[in-house]
Amino acid sequence: MGVRERIVTLFRLFLLFTVLVAVALISAITTIRLTIQGHQETMPNLVGRPAEAAERVLNALGLELKIEGRMFNPKYAADQIVSQVPPPGTRVKVGQHVHVLVSLGQPRVTIPNVVGWSARAAQIAAIQNGLSVGDLVAVYAPGSAVDQVVAQDPAASAAQIHSPAVNLLVSLGDPAPAYECPSFVGRPLSEAQLILQQSGLKAGSVKPVPREGTPVNTILSQTPEAGGKISPDADVTFEVAGPPLNPGPATLPLAPLTSPPGASSPPGPPPKPQ
Repeated sequence: MGVRERIVTLFRLFLLFTVLVAVALISAITTIRLTIQGHQETMPNLVGRPAEAAERVLNALGLELKIEGRMFNPKYAADQIVSQVPPPGTRVKVGQHVHVLVSLGQPRVTIPNVVGWSARAAQIAAIQNGLSVGDLVAVYAPGSAVDQVVAQDPAASAAQIHSPAVNLLVSLGDPAPAYECPSFVGRPLSEAQLILQQSGLKAGSVKPVPREGTPVNTILSQTPEAGGKISPDADVTFEVAGPPLNPGPATLPLAPLTSPPGASSPPGPPPKPQ
């Protein structure tokens, strides 16, 4: 066999190997796609079905029903599904959750007017009327007593009710008085403490900071800053000038030069030439 024939034979073998590899790769990809698609189902339409029947349908497809909430809906009877996610016709994987809202039917509850009641009395009234208490939010409300309901949702006159929960806004009473904090920077600490005491405010901690050239206990900074709002029970803290870290040696006055006892007086200046 010549060299040319050997090269042709090797080329044919290489080409055959390449074709076999390509066929194997295409077969593997096709198998994976079929496997994935084999674990998918088409989402049925659950809207209008009772929740129990919808759960049976989904379990047969390998899916799980998850009820996200219940709401009043005059279009659907009680326990019927109002909406679903994913929507009908969607391809979903086996084991996926299907989220639904379930109808409570026609609203048959009366929303009591609990504005002005205590929060506890309002909660009891809601439960007695077949409602539940949703969000309970507390805010400062000038002129209202502490723990008094100042607003509700839905209102007592509401006709379109979508949820069996009533939300309440409860008063914390009058807001605490707030004062504008004066500026104490540059003043002596004792003066600032006296001003706070006369104003009914409290002086908090004092932190000395070494500072040269500034009198000791002079206020360098304050918290809160000047102009900020401060309540009567808050503390005003200060940073004040303290002594330097490395004070220089004390300077002593020089003693006058005196001759020791018995010593002759120093010679005078030399005589001027004649």
